[in-house]
Amino acid sequence: MNLTPTVARRFQANPAQFLEQEIKEFVRTDPGNRLPFLDDYVMWSEPLVRFADGDDPLFTQYKTIIAPTHLTPREALAQAYDKSLDEVQGRLAVISWILPAAEETRKSNRAERDVPSRLWSHTRWYGEEFNEKLREYVVELLTEMGHMAVAPFLQPYFKVFANENGPYSNWSERHAAYVAGHGTFSLSDGFITEAGIAHRVGNVVTDLELPASPRTATGPYSNCLFDVGVNCRACIIRCPADAISEKGHDKIKCQQYLNDIGYSSEALKAGYVNETSVAGCGLCQTKVPCEFQNPITKLKRKKRWQGIQVIPHKA
Repeated sequence: MNLTPTVARRFQANPAQFLEQEIKEFVRTDPGNRLPFLDDYVMWSEPLVRFADGDDPLFTQYKTIIAPTHLTPREALAQAYDKSLDEVQGRLAVISWILPAAEETRKSNRAERDVPSRLWSHTRWYGEEFNEKLREYVVELLTEMGHMAVAPFLQPYFKVFANENGPYSNWSERHAAYVAGHGTFSLSDGFITEAGIAHRVGNVVTDLELPASPRTATGPYSNCLFDVGVNCRACIIRCPADAISEKGHDKIKCQQYLNDIGYSSEALKAGYVNETSVAGCGLCQTKVPCEFQNPITKLKRKKRWQGIQVIPHKA
């Protein structure tokens, strides 16, 4: 990036506003957000950007909720710079963004019943490549401004593990998004934001102090219709692997189905770009009430919220 005096002044005047604007502009203009073999189709709509306090107690609680290996933002930054925790001074922040899938992508996937649409699969593959580019861009912005910054997802220390419940990692971008107040989890283990559940998540940890965005959710699943007592089974019905039930999401069954359709079926892969494998079918994220909106917000707008009993389906 060309660090001109004008850019520096914008950053110094309001760092949070500057970062949000830069992220949105990058998504809007960077060619990585386009599919050149599909007439420069734009994969991601305007992102949602929020900030989490890097010392929010939830990050420490994730060591119990997820695994002891899950990193706090301070640990993630310290490891990236080969520093001790004591050497990472001051307040930290996590810059978190949501990349909503474009309407045509979602529409194409609604029609599918067993496998993802080609457009969904391309977006999942090339769209995540763009998300990596966006993470690198935000890190570059911050370091040029004289701050430490790291995208944990791109670091050599980022690891994916597995236990009896399925895969988990030592840095969850969805859980960081929850701390930032983007939304809550769902029965399908997806993440429901004000732009819905059909999206990708990204973030960067920095020693730049930023105002934490408010977290208004009443619980970790409170944007899910099923969690608030509405008889919604849409994602259960949509799942071709039978990996979603009223008890939640079976990660192992889900992953096995993806392996079967993504790597074992040559007939399925015919027509997909060579580099694209089926990383996720996304059927539970489309043709559901939370596809492109927060269904709880919709309920409130319709004034039907009164009288709905909150009955969490998970501890």
